[in-house]
Amino acid sequence: MTAAWYAGCCLLATALLAFRQAAGRRRAVLRARALLPGEGAGYGSGGTGREALAGWWAAARGRPEWLCLPASGLVALLGESPLPLAAGALAVPLVRRRLRAAGARKEREALAGRVVALCEAAGGELRAGRQPGHALAYAARRTRALGPEEARVLAAVGFGGDVAEALRRAARREGAEGLAGLAACWQVAVDSGAGLAAGLDRLEAALREQHERREGLRAELSGAWATVSVLAALPVAGIGLGAVLGAEPLRVLLHTPAGGACLVLGGALEAVGLWWAARIVRGGGGDAR
Repeated sequence: MTAAWYAGCCLLATALLAFRQAAGRRRAVLRARALLPGEGAGYGSGGTGREALAGWWAAARGRPEWLCLPASGLVALLGESPLPLAAGALAVPLVRRRLRAAGARKEREALAGRVVALCEAAGGELRAGRQPGHALAYAARRTRALGPEEARVLAAVGFGGDVAEALRRAARREGAEGLAGLAACWQVAVDSGAGLAAGLDRLEAALREQHERREGLRAELSGAWATVSVLAALPVAGIGLGAVLGAEPLRVLLHTPAGGACLVLGGALEAVGLWWAARIVRGGGGDAR
């Protein structure tokens, strides 16, 4: 009865999260349908099951870290112990932090690519005969590489402000460091009258080479990280194999002193191994996955 109560609490928490996501989606769809003629009146007549399923799917995609709760609740039910559920609750913020770090890395890479595209577009406009200010404004609007500093940079371009300083401010974001090189090229072109297009071409080539080198290094390290992931999953596969063979590994791990000690020691070694592998990957110049 205790295990079933814990599993029910787990499923209830997941259901509340899915309901919140589904309600948000339903309100957005209702607002969109209300703008279309003839759609607002009959919208609520059907599709409730599909909307609920879409809400659950949206919840799983939008907040995947919460899937730790039903997974741990199932293990708690099978093992008749609340310990897996507590571990799942502790895993939620850790998984969320890991997912946010991965999302931030993707955003940095995307921003670095937009900076390269900005230099390429501005150089092309300069070679086509446009003025530097117009070329930079066109490239900035096309690539959106300046982010929240775009208005400041464009204002400096349009009203004769310090464009180089505005670009250096925009380069403070992670992934936009290449804008510091663009600021230096702009400063040299303003002070000495040197050609800005040639400097942008060299800057674009350097940034593109750096990006390709980083991608190549990450591809080389992906094999090692895949091996680490497989080795990290082996204990879980071993528990599943033991359950299939009838050895009752969950009962041993969760209800005996020796099994509990093995579980704590094994979990600690697993965590240290993953941390050490991620440290090696970062030390080699790659990002931990």
